[in-house]
Amino acid sequence: MNDHNVDLVVIGAGASGASVAYEAVRRGLSVALLEAGDIGGGTSSRSTKLLHGGVRYLELAFKTLDLAQLNLVREALLERGHWLEQAPFLARRLELALPTKTLCGQAYYRIGLGLYDALAGRQGIGSSRLLSSHQLDEALPQLKRCQGAVAYKDGQFDDARLNLLLALTAQRAGAQLRTRCKVVGLERNGAGRLVAAISETGDGTQERWTTRVVVNATGLGADAVRRLADPASPARMLTSRGSHIVLKQNLCPQGLGLLVPSTADGRVLFMLPFFGRTLVGTTDEACDPNLASSCTADEESYLLNYVREWFPGCAEPQVTSRWAGGRPLLKPPGEGLNSSRVVREHEVETLPCGLVSVMGGKWTTCRPMALDTLAAVEQQLGQPLPSPKAVVLLGSGATPTATRDELETQTNQLETLLPNTPQRAAQIEHLQGSHGLQAVPMIEAADPEKRAPLSDVIPLCEAEISHAIQSEHARSSTDVLARRCRLAMVDFAEAQRLEPLVETYLAQSGLVSGATSTSPMSHQLNP
Repeated sequence: MNDHNVDLVVIGAGASGASVAYEAVRRGLSVALLEAGDIGGGTSSRSTKLLHGGVRYLELAFKTLDLAQLNLVREALLERGHWLEQAPFLARRLELALPTKTLCGQAYYRIGLGLYDALAGRQGIGSSRLLSSHQLDEALPQLKRCQGAVAYKDGQFDDARLNLLLALTAQRAGAQLRTRCKVVGLERNGAGRLVAAISETGDGTQERWTTRVVVNATGLGADAVRRLADPASPARMLTSRGSHIVLKQNLCPQGLGLLVPSTADGRVLFMLPFFGRTLVGTTDEACDPNLASSCTADEESYLLNYVREWFPGCAEPQVTSRWAGGRPLLKPPGEGLNSSRVVREHEVETLPCGLVSVMGGKWTTCRPMALDTLAAVEQQLGQPLPSPKAVVLLGSGATPTATRDELETQTNQLETLLPNTPQRAAQIEHLQGSHGLQAVPMIEAADPEKRAPLSDVIPLCEAEISHAIQSEHARSSTDVLARRCRLAMVDFAEAQRLEPLVETYLAQSGLVSGATSTSPMSHQLNP
């Protein structure tokens, strides 16, 4: 068994774990980031793709006089602004319409969204505005008749790519990153304190990671790791499944998304522009964690019924992809509480044995979650951590302004490097939207015949497939086609068409052993 010695072991390379590793290496800690599956292979790649404060949480805050909800919205809005600035190639502003039936309803939402804008403070990204019924008809031509709407701005982003780039940036800064590497044991010293983690790969190879602190950032798996550290630990997690479907029909042709403010059972639904199609979600169903990634027939039917209600001209919506993800919610103190009303706050817990667990939260607030986790790590180390050094996110420039300027310059470089096809403009947008300022180095390193676009849906090329396997820890066709790019999330049948090509690259890589061999993608996009 190989032995390693690090300051910090982080279990789980989802959004929270990758953020903890990234912030830890910035503060000079030696870090091991251990992931049982693929980077972001669970909940972190299965979101609604929104960077947002949460309009429904703001409404709940006032209806229930709950300050925790209000604080969550404020924190998330600040973080929305942070990511839009730091990763402009992965995140962009998105305007959404909140339709109304009456003038009173319009005034109600106008006031609420005005407060939503104000809570963002200096990180605001634009003011909400009223839309007349005529303006709404122009932007969403198939929408049923409404009095008008209030339009507001939030952020839309590539969740899987941001998760990946956080992990890869931490690795470049010195973190040891392992995927397909499950933590199967935790060792204690004579005083009962954790001193090591034992990891195991699919072929049974084990490694010991002697460490000063262990962080549990496993999301839905948090209770399992807590029990591994202390079998008497009470369960803390509640799983709520959120299902999404993608429609071939583009119901948002002008780029304006729709927020359905209240369904019959009190939920909020989004219908969003998504690669020229429409992303619809999300449901909110309490479920067993083992069933969190399965979009059920009932949930799909539920979403489709609301599509038909709000877009009556779309009588036969065509589903091209579907996925579900489990939200890791902190167990409420009472019984029978609907998961849609659980506050999406996070908590950092430290067990007597020293295990630090970060639980709950939401994608948008992964950075504050990481900072709170490091505060608990600091307590376990018994000494203050150094001030963070600058570690630029992979694909970004030294400053937000530099990133935007260099992306413009890179556009011209890519025009000369890519083949002159009808998709070249779309391919440039895709490459920069996935790789940022790393797009040119990746394409330059590839043979010219590997640069041609392979699909009309998302114009990925063979150079990206090879890069995903060689440099981005992709070890299955789903890794490549659902998380390194979004093709399987947009059009599953098109991803299946390219799956044999990806399998060929995986077989040729020499990086995929028999124990970690790929398995065919399922319609649920399992890792």
